[in-house]
Amino acid sequence: MPVLGLLPAAVFPAGDAPTTVSASRELPAAGTERPARVVGEERIGPRLLDLTIRSPALAGTGKVRLLTPDGWDSRRPGDRWPVLYLLPDGSGDHRTYNDDHRIEEWPELRETLVVVPQMPFYGFYSDWWNGGEGGAPAVETFHLDEVVPILERDYGAGRQRSIAGQSQGGYGAVKYAARRPGMFDAAASFGGFLHPLQYPEAVSGGAEYLGVPWRRIWGDPVRQRRVWERNDPYHLAERLRGTRVHIAAGDGTPGALDPPGTEPDPDIPGLADLAPLYQDEVISLTEAVMGDESRTVARRLHEAGVHVTTHFYRGTHSPPYWERELRRVLPVLLGP
Repeated sequence: MPVLGLLPAAVFPAGDAPTTVSASRELPAAGTERPARVVGEERIGPRLLDLTIRSPALAGTGKVRLLTPDGWDSRRPGDRWPVLYLLPDGSGDHRTYNDDHRIEEWPELRETLVVVPQMPFYGFYSDWWNGGEGGAPAVETFHLDEVVPILERDYGAGRQRSIAGQSQGGYGAVKYAARRPGMFDAAASFGGFLHPLQYPEAVSGGAEYLGVPWRRIWGDPVRQRRVWERNDPYHLAERLRGTRVHIAAGDGTPGALDPPGTEPDPDIPGLADLAPLYQDEVISLTEAVMGDESRTVARRLHEAGVHVTTHFYRGTHSPPYWERELRRVLPVLLGP
């Protein structure tokens, strides 16, 4: 069972090694001195293309996987497709949706450009605070101010955009939609870390377990509370008016997609301190916490007059549920 949605990095199966085409397409990125640019393209399969982007926001390079729509290879200048941005879990692996869900086989996605951007490990879809100095990794800037404009200029991405994510990516999807009102028509979260300030020990405990210096992300939840609030969907609720939002999460108990004998989540210091809040039947404390946070944010969105739908269920923090929920909400994400 994944820990806080962090899955092992995938490897290319035999016969699927990518071919490489070098490229360099420059685009000025907001707030940076040097332009973000594509420095490589890797053809993974008939409809799969990996981009390598030299990113000032990351002070390095980042990957972006494209699942291209029918007709994309023969596109003409001015051709544009609706775009679905899918955000990975805390692993940040841009291959996740192909390796775990095989989205390239979904017929519903043949008329949409699907974009899966890489994120630095446990990067929390944020421009890191870094002791008040800012700087790399500036994940939000990379995704929204570098990747999006490059794709809209050179890769047929239109401005009909929707966004969804699993685990930490669910947090990123709702947060991005709130931080940039009007940028996304719809946003969806599956088992998302939606309200970090509700259980800050879940953020710090998970980070310490994985060796990530968590105070660099947003600082201390008390001393730097305003930084946390600026990155917490609960505190950005009103900014989601006009966006269709869907929130789904389990309760951490064994559900329909958990095989018999599913092992409990490993004990994570800090996160384990929350165990007394939940019933003994809970085997996925991570999902129990995500479920709590998701319900809290859903209530707040209702209060704020946001168009929000929900699906809460028995189940753990695992890819089968995320795939089921993505399939369920595709009509909302792909709709006008």
